[in-house]
Amino acid sequence: PYYLSVTEATRSYVVLSWKPPGQRGHEGIMYFVEKCDAGTENWQRVNTELPVKSPRFALFDLAEGKSYRFRVRCSNSAGIGEPSEATEVTVVGDKLDIPKAPGKIIPSRNTDTSVVVSWEESKDVTELVGYYIESSVLGSGKWEPCNNNPVKGSRFTCHGLVTGQSYIFRVRAVNAAGLSEYSQDSEAIEVKAAIAAPSPPYDITCLESFRDSMVLGWKQPDKTGGAEISGYYVNYREVVGGVPGKWKEANIKAVSEAAYKISDLKENMVYQFQVAAMNIAGLGAPSAVSECFKCEEWTIAVPGPPHSLKYSEVRKNSLVLQWKPPVYSGRTPANAKDDQWRGLNEAAIKNKYLKVQGLKEGVSYVFRVRAINQAGVGKPSDLAGPVVAETRPGTKEVVVNVDDDGVISLNFECDQMTPKSEFTWSKDYVSTEDSPRLEVESKGNKTKMTFKDLGTDDLGIYSCDVTDTDGIASSYLIDEEELKRLLALSQEHKFPTVPAKSELAVEILEKGQVRFWMQAEKLSGNAKVNYIFNEKEIFEGPKYKMHIDRNTGIIEMFMEKLQDEDEGTYTFQIQDGKATGHSTLVLIGDVYKKLQKEAEFQRQEWIRKQGPHFAEYLSWEVTGECNVLLKCKVANIKKETHIVWYKDEREISVDEKHDFKDGICTLLITEFSKKDAGFYEVILKDDRGKDKSRLKLVDEAFKELMTEVCRKIALSATDLKIQSTAEGIRLYSFVTYYVDDLKVNWSHNGTGIKYTDRVKSGVTGEQIWLQINEPTPNDKGKYVMELFDGKTGHQKTVDLSGQDACFADRARVLGGLPDVVTIQEGKALNLTCNVWGDPTPEVSWLKNEKPLVSSDHCSLKYESGKIVYFAIMGVSTADSGKYGLVVKNKFGSEISDFTVSVFIPEEEARKAVSESQKGNKKSK
Repeated sequence: PYYLSVTEATRSYVVLSWKPPGQRGHEGIMYFVEKCDAGTENWQRVNTELPVKSPRFALFDLAEGKSYRFRVRCSNSAGIGEPSEATEVTVVGDKLDIPKAPGKIIPSRNTDTSVVVSWEESKDVTELVGYYIESSVLGSGKWEPCNNNPVKGSRFTCHGLVTGQSYIFRVRAVNAAGLSEYSQDSEAIEVKAAIAAPSPPYDITCLESFRDSMVLGWKQPDKTGGAEISGYYVNYREVVGGVPGKWKEANIKAVSEAAYKISDLKENMVYQFQVAAMNIAGLGAPSAVSECFKCEEWTIAVPGPPHSLKYSEVRKNSLVLQWKPPVYSGRTPANAKDDQWRGLNEAAIKNKYLKVQGLKEGVSYVFRVRAINQAGVGKPSDLAGPVVAETRPGTKEVVVNVDDDGVISLNFECDQMTPKSEFTWSKDYVSTEDSPRLEVESKGNKTKMTFKDLGTDDLGIYSCDVTDTDGIASSYLIDEEELKRLLALSQEHKFPTVPAKSELAVEILEKGQVRFWMQAEKLSGNAKVNYIFNEKEIFEGPKYKMHIDRNTGIIEMFMEKLQDEDEGTYTFQIQDGKATGHSTLVLIGDVYKKLQKEAEFQRQEWIRKQGPHFAEYLSWEVTGECNVLLKCKVANIKKETHIVWYKDEREISVDEKHDFKDGICTLLITEFSKKDAGFYEVILKDDRGKDKSRLKLVDEAFKELMTEVCRKIALSATDLKIQSTAEGIRLYSFVTYYVDDLKVNWSHNGTGIKYTDRVKSGVTGEQIWLQINEPTPNDKGKYVMELFDGKTGHQKTVDLSGQDACFADRARVLGGLPDVVTIQEGKALNLTCNVWGDPTPEVSWLKNEKPLVSSDHCSLKYESGKIVYFAIMGVSTADSGKYGLVVKNKFGSEISDFTVSVFIPEEEARKAVSESQKGNKKSK
């Protein structure tokens, strides 16, 4: 975007406006606005989420009293463009008044393509940014900007105007609050140079001195008077004892160069000089008197100063310097050294030109050049400049072109030519007028330089100057890389090709069809394609289907099926006007067999999927409960679809009926073990067909599954617990369930346990245990139970080091209680037993695993912490059951169980008679 400016600025908001770019791409553009604090380059995007469509934007949430700069970027689907020029610094604060319009706009002639516009500055303006100047061809009603950035002051030179055309001008001021109203239009002025006598030449120097002659050089006048300088006149005078004499003419006929050799001088005499320039308007004023120069033979070794230094091709970041070599070169040939007070070239150059890069836009520069030889560096040349680094409006560049026949040419056009203007071409800033390798054709405001046979001899800088203009020129560099590019482009234009975006490839489609395809970068409506197989052209028919999409450049050929005879080489040949192209694909050997196999597989897959089928084949997983779940995913099913499970070709009866709502079918196998190994198969079927999936769970597959089952079982193991038993100590852990494939190993203090009658391990149901009978202090320490799933060991540990009571002081029943008591109804039952523990154990009773308390019927006594009494005065059948004596202290507990069976004598007699009768019947 351009012409970005702050049109409003208050303490609450700032409003920006701009003009869209001239080149907008192929679609609409939008904008991103960025800001940064004054004095920094930390740019932040303001509208981060969505770009704006309008070239006007209001910014809020700015800090009052803070200074900002703003810029804008364009955006379209191709990306985000470069930022605009940043605005001047804007202070967020109270609203400023918009400036008043400038007054008294006065244009004056300057050159054939420019006019100087002056005006009266706006009155009572605050924080003035500058002025914008616009021009309009008289009577057109169309206004064009003369400057891109606001200018300070009240005078500006408007360049790029058409010679002989009449223009009017207007000016308006701008500050942070916005743009003023336009001034009144100026009077019309015709664009042409103001013809007058030229201004004086200046900077007269002595380029070389001999015994009786001197060579002078000078700079041409700053102002030519609107006409070409036709010559110079030189005057000289003697200076004796510091007193100057009378002026004498050095030349009667005007000299055209800005250098002249004055002869017939006196040796060792001191002279002063004056130079005056002349044009068709007459002779201008003479220059200032030069310094004193002594006429003597120069014998110094270093070269004299270069002369006729000038600049051209001025742009915002660069320009080209040209000069002529010193008249006096010293004792050895001279090379040029560009001094610049800030050296532009570290090493001396032999060229008499230099392109100066890296200039700052809007900055004014002066230049000078010094010559150097083996003896040293000579005096500097006269200055060139000052010159402002800027690209003037309407500036055009040399453009390279390669036509359809491959002919390479450089082209330039100028809209600011005068009737006297001519195009002059040069190579490395030496005229190409007589070059046999080039041909120049100029017509109107356009010129073309054609290369007859571009080659390495043509490497260099080609420049085109337009005479009788305000220094209009442009150049083009052809280096080795550019030469290669142009020759390749010429070859392509002579023998054009259709570029391929993607080469010929093959892919298998869903139904097993084979698609051959490629994509060209672009195709015209007249593009044609020939399809070749094994060097023979093939055509549309039952076997081959061809298609060309000229909009996308995609070329396709389809085959329903690959047969053995289709093995070979396929080529697509493209003809698009003069351009040709082709792409080839070789399908032979293993590559073709693999493709053919894949095509057949995809065809069968498509057929399979027309009926009920498996979207995911049979697989297994181990659940959190350590069960094995066989599962598969089905598709294209209906109510009538049946699913049948098999193991080793025998149907498995499944209790639940699948409703297929989630498309997942499962078979749960609980407590999976070796008996469940085998081949599992599930079949889907209905009237449209059937599909099956097999899962092999034998050998390595079964081993892999059992390893996962064992891993899950091992992970389900509870922490080791300690239980005191009548015999000693039991360490145990529970798992979901146990299988033989899960290996159990016990270790004590890092050493595997050797099992004996006293130390045993085993599995009871889901309990894995280690029994230590009659424990001793040697049995203290760390115990580890390792469950090995086939790949990894999973450990559970417990430490008996602090469990002293487990070995001595734990509560125990020492004896006295029988396992079974059989007693007649009505009899008295008395039992006594001894208990032990330190501290003294607590005693409680259980009947049928429920708490039992002492009563008149059942007396429970505990005396001296050692003897327990159990008594029932008259037993009845209700007293039958399982009884338990529970002893417990802080080191452990123990239960001693016994069973009481009460019988009635009459019932026993009847039972005896009944048993006797049954025995007699059997003997018969």
